[in-house]
Amino acid sequence: MSVAKSITLSLDGMGGDDAPDIVLDGIALARKRHPDVRYLLFGDEAVLTPLLEKRYKTLRDIVTLCHAPDVVTNNDKPSVALRTGRNSSMAQAIRAVKDHRADGVVSAGNTGALMAMAKIALRTLPGIDRPAIAALMPTQRGESVVLDLGANTECNANNLVEFALMGTLFARSLLDLENPTVGLLNIGEEEQKGRNEVKEAATILRETVGVVNFAGFVEGDDIGIGTVDVVVTDGFTGNVALKTMEGTAKVMSRFLKEAFKSSFLAQIGYLLARPAMNRVRHRTDPRRYNGAMFLGLNGIVVKSHGGTDGLGFANAIGVAVDMVRHGFNERINTELNKLHAQSVSSEVHAI
Repeated sequence: MSVAKSITLSLDGMGGDDAPDIVLDGIALARKRHPDVRYLLFGDEAVLTPLLEKRYKTLRDIVTLCHAPDVVTNNDKPSVALRTGRNSSMAQAIRAVKDHRADGVVSAGNTGALMAMAKIALRTLPGIDRPAIAALMPTQRGESVVLDLGANTECNANNLVEFALMGTLFARSLLDLENPTVGLLNIGEEEQKGRNEVKEAATILRETVGVVNFAGFVEGDDIGIGTVDVVVTDGFTGNVALKTMEGTAKVMSRFLKEAFKSSFLAQIGYLLARPAMNRVRHRTDPRRYNGAMFLGLNGIVVKSHGGTDGLGFANAIGVAVDMVRHGFNERINTELNKLHAQSVSSEVHAI
């Protein structure tokens, strides 16, 4: 009987709007699902030690506190964080992955700084030109993976093909799908529509038989419908789509609250509909989908939403654990080799 490899994660204890409490709450909640995981917690000892000795005593056997005197704030530019944040909790947590003291890192801190620091420290995987930010989104069918969500504002065809491959493996790992379908986000389903790089990427993906299950072009409304399991786009478009969906959800939630408060009968109607409304609230709770993965780096890096709570941070920890357990980066290397072999074979046949 094989013994599962123990996992150690490094955590940015000072990143996030309500850090370090959300981080420690997240560890406590994640322990129920992943009792065998250990943590290197980076942050100011003067702040973290009293919390571990008083409010979070039960975590002392799974948490090793590592002093990091500085903090990368949300207002810090990535370039400034790179120059001055070497002793920050974020930088040291990333460095633990580089030094093989941790299997992955989770931070709720500054997204731009986290990407910049991780890319410099860990580098990209062989064969990957640019990393991408991927996350799960709720759909009518369940959940879909969407990438890139902001790491690359401009992409060429090869970048989009790499995103499709990484998104496929991400969906296999997190959604347990054997052969997830992949769509390129476009302004229409017709082959002649869209920018040249999108059409070129589609041509390449149609030839990746057995590597990427390409379903063609999808439009913006297909994301919520769940037409495909993986939606691929450039970071500019992906980030706009993400923020649009988040904003729409907030508007609809506000409209519903106002409608149910509009009259006495509406309030009675809310009491009758409350069980159904709770189910909707649970299914669309952003904390359930918290934890964006920086795909393509030579190490597992997960970004938690800065404004989340302990439950959301626990889910981000869960994403990191799943990626480590599924050997995500090793699988990317294997599939990239397959893709490269296919392109070489196609070139030989074309001669």
